[in-house]
Amino acid sequence: MSTNEDLLARLDHLISVLERWAPPARPKPDFDAADAFMWHAERGELTPVPAVSRVDIHLLKGIDANRDRLLENTQRFAAGLPANNALLWGARGMGKSSLVKAAHASIPGLKLVEIHREDIASLPQLMTILRPTAHRFIILCDDLSFDAGETSYKSLKAVLDGGVEGRPENVLFYATSNRRHILARDMVENERGSAINPGDAVEEKVSLSDRFGLWLGFHRCSQDEYLAMVNGYVNAFGIEVAADDLRHQALEWSTTRGSRSGRVAWQFVQDLAGRLGVPITL
Repeated sequence: MSTNEDLLARLDHLISVLERWAPPARPKPDFDAADAFMWHAERGELTPVPAVSRVDIHLLKGIDANRDRLLENTQRFAAGLPANNALLWGARGMGKSSLVKAAHASIPGLKLVEIHREDIASLPQLMTILRPTAHRFIILCDDLSFDAGETSYKSLKAVLDGGVEGRPENVLFYATSNRRHILARDMVENERGSAINPGDAVEEKVSLSDRFGLWLGFHRCSQDEYLAMVNGYVNAFGIEVAADDLRHQALEWSTTRGSRSGRVAWQFVQDLAGRLGVPITL
């Protein structure tokens, strides 16, 4: 055997060994298997969610203007028209993530993908999977924020800005946050002290929120709005209770919790339904 033939034989053997060692190719996700998926960054996989935990969009009270704006934006996107990435920010328990999931449920054929904030750095990998498909996707990141020392916000910035490839035409990014500027104040202050041009570093980080085309603010609800939420749930689930008694119990519940919100209203109704023996089915 000549030297070249021997070399080729060794290369063939090496290639066959490497192929045996290589992990099997991951199967492509079956997007027809479900309407919602969870992204697992550590495995690079999307798993279907058979049943999404959510409430009907008509049960979300006290956020009518935000509901209409997000629903319109989502409907435009689903129809292939221009639409904006959205940041839903503000008070806890006021229905930010519930609204996204409810809007998704109201539009047949639209897919929802949830990504954990810890996995934001893997967004480019997720985009690579979603880009070539015929489906349209809303990516939801709930409770998005970045703390000092984190750099994964750069992956999000690339997605919102489009990056070199551009954001896939079939993908829209929705995020919820308890604060309007999703980078922690101490993170911005640290950058101010360490950057060569502190002003530029602060501007880059504070303006991350500005890269969302649609901002929706959620504020603490009034007593009347809270009671409207309670009444909406009670009527929807057929819970029979005297109006005065319901009002008294609902206000007492919110007082003991120290807050009024859609979440508090829902928790009260669950407690009330349980005490009265009324099943609740979403």
